[in-house]
Amino acid sequence: MASVARMAFSCNRVMSSPLGSKASEPSPTGASDAGNAHLAFMVMRTRRMVLEHARIGDMQGLREIWNNGGTTLGGWVSLASPVTAEVTARAGFDYVCIDTQHGAVEYSDVVAMIPAIELGGGRPIARAPWNEPGIIGKLLDAGAHGVIIPMVNTVEEAQAAVRACRYAPHGARSSGPTLVQMRTDRPYFDWAHDNVACIPMIETVQAVENIDAILAVPGIDAIYVGPSDLSITLGLGPGNHDESAAFTDALDLISAACARAGVVAGIHSTGALTPDRLRRGYRMVTATGDLQAMKFGLSTELAQARGESSGAESSMY
Repeated sequence: MASVARMAFSCNRVMSSPLGSKASEPSPTGASDAGNAHLAFMVMRTRRMVLEHARIGDMQGLREIWNNGGTTLGGWVSLASPVTAEVTARAGFDYVCIDTQHGAVEYSDVVAMIPAIELGGGRPIARAPWNEPGIIGKLLDAGAHGVIIPMVNTVEEAQAAVRACRYAPHGARSSGPTLVQMRTDRPYFDWAHDNVACIPMIETVQAVENIDAILAVPGIDAIYVGPSDLSITLGLGPGNHDESAAFTDALDLISAACARAGVVAGIHSTGALTPDRLRRGYRMVTATGDLQAMKFGLSTELAQARGESSGAESSMY
């Protein structure tokens, strides 16, 4: 199935190329319009193959896992590649998040990557670039099982995030699930009501100060701590600062507030730090990502080839 995902990604690039771009120009070898028409046919055929094999209702949802007291470990994808997305899912992560905020990912990539994650047995979620309802709606319409929403610092911003994720009467999301409805036999409206996860990010001192009020907003399933931005607002600089009491106290304050409110505490992490985050009460932990794993793996393999110690450590970025 990886080859199917790879074809889907290539096809997306061709189909989404703007008019006048090199992708739409005749090749130097004299490729004909007939050849382009055949490629377009193969594009649609490949997309149909992906959709037929990736079904959104075939696995237990994140919300159901959390409601039953379960913990979820996730992978992170920043590269615009369905192959990478599927490989990450096949590693065994409970969810795979597509990063459209800081990753090199466009919407056409998301459309191809979400079915690839499902093919790999994972639950696709996405991080939105911002707390904006149109963008959040498009990510959900592509089939994301949930959306991580950046920089939610106030009750009003938390309410806006929920409205963007929920259909009326619980929100203001517009109905147009043209893409995702093709991958479920159940009416998507019903599936979304039971499964879509709204996950605001808590990543500033202001958000920590407002944590109890934010968690009281109906419709929030989990929160997601961004350690780097939180550290910056604490005056520590980006990254994990477990040596700082201010940093670890903030993590503990957040997880305790989530436990009181019955909301899942989530956090961006590393493989090495994940056991600590689990001990602190976090039940949604992203352990690594594609770029991080690639850097770590390449450095380690090269060091072994040279007979050296790599000294490589897992990192968030």
